[in-house]
Amino acid sequence: MSTDQNASTIINIEHDIWRQLQRAGVDKHHEWRSPVLVTNDLADEESNRWPAARTVILRCVYLNTKQLIFYTDSRSPKVQQLLANPNAMLVFWSKRLSWQLRVKVTFNVQTEGELVEKTWVVVKQSPSAGDYLSKQAPGEPLINISTLSDRMQIAKPCFAILTANVIEIDWLALNRAGHQRAKINAQGCQALAP
Repeated sequence: MSTDQNASTIINIEHDIWRQLQRAGVDKHHEWRSPVLVTNDLADEESNRWPAARTVILRCVYLNTKQLIFYTDSRSPKVQQLLANPNAMLVFWSKRLSWQLRVKVTFNVQTEGELVEKTWVVVKQSPSAGDYLSKQAPGEPLINISTLSDRMQIAKPCFAILTANVIEIDWLALNRAGHQRAKINAQGCQALAP
């Protein structure tokens, strides 16, 4: 690939990335629908704190504010981790595109308010609503697995909206003709050595 073609690709890549993210927010089959979220596990009592990583589901993308929206149980350990330290990393991989994104974000956690209430009205119609009404918090041992109906015993949902404010995107495209990499942030798009 020539230097001019490489520069052209880098200039257009931010638009292409956000277009793919927006698709992932509505297309349940898009590979970026389920990125890995990495947080700091501040509750880890070891002298060397371990990062905590888990797959989350991208629910919505706001291009104009550069925000990614996720839902979770408000009792989930990730909520406490993000309240203690809102800085996190999201990692997206698309085999189809051969693209990896490492996205630096800061999170805002909402557990109440008008947006949470309006969103819950929609979510409570879905099969996953029961997860937010479970008596047990995520990760707690189930006393009796055969009586999963016992999990549906609280009246108020434990529902939270996680808003990830994108600070920086590290894009890596794997290609036999030559890998490409770029950093995208408020200062613009900068080509990097892969």
